[in-house]
Amino acid sequence: MADTSLMDKLVSLCKRRGFVFQSSEIYGGLGSVWDYGPLGVELKRNVKARWWDAMVHARDDIEGLDAAILMHPKVWEASGHVAGFTDPLVDCRHCKNRFRADDARIKGTPGQPDAQCPVCGTRGSLTEPRMFNLMFKTFMGPVEDSAAVVYLRPETAQGIYVNYLNVLQSSRQRIPFGIAQIGKAFRNEITPGNFIFRTREFEQMEMQFFVQPGTDSAWFDRWREWRMEWHRSLGLNPDKLQWHQHSGSELAHYARAAFDIQYQFPFGWQEIEGIHNRGDFDLSRHQEYSGKKLEYFDQAQNQRYLPYIVETSAGADRVTLTLLVDAYREEDVEGETRVVLGFHPSVAPIKAGVFPLVKKDGMPELATTLYHDLRKQFSCFYDDSGAIGRRYRRMDEAGTPFGVTVDGETTSNQTVTVRHRDTMQQDRVALGQLVSYLRDKLNAAA
Repeated sequence: MADTSLMDKLVSLCKRRGFVFQSSEIYGGLGSVWDYGPLGVELKRNVKARWWDAMVHARDDIEGLDAAILMHPKVWEASGHVAGFTDPLVDCRHCKNRFRADDARIKGTPGQPDAQCPVCGTRGSLTEPRMFNLMFKTFMGPVEDSAAVVYLRPETAQGIYVNYLNVLQSSRQRIPFGIAQIGKAFRNEITPGNFIFRTREFEQMEMQFFVQPGTDSAWFDRWREWRMEWHRSLGLNPDKLQWHQHSGSELAHYARAAFDIQYQFPFGWQEIEGIHNRGDFDLSRHQEYSGKKLEYFDQAQNQRYLPYIVETSAGADRVTLTLLVDAYREEDVEGETRVVLGFHPSVAPIKAGVFPLVKKDGMPELATTLYHDLRKQFSCFYDDSGAIGRRYRRMDEAGTPFGVTVDGETTSNQTVTVRHRDTMQQDRVALGQLVSYLRDKLNAAA
């Protein structure tokens, strides 16, 4: 059963501490659309930076790309999205809610008298299923007619496929090589939900790896191993990560093999990344629809072929939510509840909080100077409001790994107190060694 209490607490904390806000909240909000606040944007940015470093900066066989959101409509015809990117949809005539026809909560057969709405409970109120395309449609240019129809991309992968030869030739890469991209995608989901897990506007971190046919299975296995290792490197609990293999009707028509990395959320095991062997489906379709040759000429083997593609596709929003859920914990400390986001230091939005113990004896001035020095190296936060214990608790809720306090000893011996979030242990560190001390701690955890 879903642990709604944990998700309720997390949603409340995210708003209170500035991680995530509901979009357009002053107007009543917009369904399943969310805004990232000051801490949330830093957390998500750190996730994307870790992904980009692992995919592009740490490898010499992957290039980066930032393709446009709007693309030629034939791209989506070739990819199959115009004809096949649909879900069966039913409406309740009584309460006006909308559901997928295969929603497990529906009792009976939609369109029949025995069908019961899972929200209002009315029988016979559900319409017959009708197919519903998940792409957002808009118009380019001044005239809204069929010739001007374009779509907000439902995935970022197609921008990689249509640019594959451009990147290959301009970068002087050779197959096997990959193209990585982080960008927004849009799907008019029928049943979005679970906070930022399934939304209509989301951000993908995708990499398409182009390989010689016949080597795809070996590369697929390698990428499975590498991607699971990356998620574990974020500090996620390995007991809450598992593989789910697609088989039978679950396997997409374009896929030769597919595995999901799943995390055990309070609402069940859910996908946070997919690794797929897509064969040559995508390039063959774009070659057919565009009339352009997309084959690769292998000079060493004197042969031409359409590369096979191994895809890794992770949701930046889903990984961010995974980190929030995994990091959240409550502890009893001297009869009080301490709420902590135990982020891995590499993704923590704030690395160190800086506090004067009291607002006198020159401590605020010293703490302010120290704060401005530290923020040249790390993301920091200055707080002089309230008791020091309350300031520590605020930083615990923000997931900040270190708290640096300027106190009475600082003026006499040039040392500060450094408090560790997870253990609450405190060390005395010389001001002149503080930057290297924090850097060493952060690097050791990387």
